[in-house]
Amino acid sequence: MRLAGYDIHTLHAGDFMLDGGAMFGVVPKPLWEKECSADSRNRIQMTCRCLLLQTPNRKILVDAGIGHKEDAKFADIFAVDFSRGNLISSLASLGVKPTQITDVIYTHLHFDHAGGTTELRDGKAEPLFPNARHYVQSAQYQHAKTRNPRDRASYMDANFEPVREAGLLEFLDGDVEIFPGVHVLTTSGHSPSLQMVLITDRHRSVFFPCDLIPMSAHIPLPYVMGYDLLPLTSLVDKERWLNKAADGNWTIVFEHDRFTEACTVRRYEGGRIRKDRAGSLDDFDSETDA
Repeated sequence: MRLAGYDIHTLHAGDFMLDGGAMFGVVPKPLWEKECSADSRNRIQMTCRCLLLQTPNRKILVDAGIGHKEDAKFADIFAVDFSRGNLISSLASLGVKPTQITDVIYTHLHFDHAGGTTELRDGKAEPLFPNARHYVQSAQYQHAKTRNPRDRASYMDANFEPVREAGLLEFLDGDVEIFPGVHVLTTSGHSPSLQMVLITDRHRSVFFPCDLIPMSAHIPLPYVMGYDLLPLTSLVDKERWLNKAADGNWTIVFEHDRFTEACTVRRYEGGRIRKDRAGSLDDFDSETDA
């Protein structure tokens, strides 16, 4: 897709699985399993989908997936699977090398979003994108370092500390137009100061809500993850941003939906917002705002 001066591509950074109950919180399994079937360990199929925004002078990566640093036990628990490719091979398919990435936007620092920004070299984690500035909200970084019992397993120093130690990490505070037409928008229900990304030319918009709406199955308001630290905040923020997406005919790209890459939403009778058109990001290239 071409938008706001950027060539926008989705990147496949590997597949994995998480517990279905944790992914849907208080929603009963007979309801969520209509959308996402579970395996014998109650895990549902998910993916790591990243964005690449290209201009003649910049190559901006949004998130980087799980990466390849973890051990066999980790891979078994989360069913990590690179049989369909990984971040490096996805970049290579577009003729892009890791050294050509100029900027990395971390939505947040959980392992399935930040893990791919470092790699092991002689047993030591090193930045995979040595020429890129990496951006994260300062409140998210401080939370990642707090290691509270509720979500400490989601943060691993090896995924982002080598980036900071190399002088490549920059901190943001609040919503900002980080590049022309590229906005980071914060929400704190899932994790403090998570950065969603909106790319817009004010006529068309692509919205990357990451873990506020990780899959198309999470569009209904009550479908909020058990992982979220503040689920009611997630619900309020989701309603706000889905209303904006419906009013503006935004294309929503899902970071973790293995089967639905992108969709639009619309408001139905009674005010409920539901999925409308679905397809690949390129299917929406000629769409215009309502």
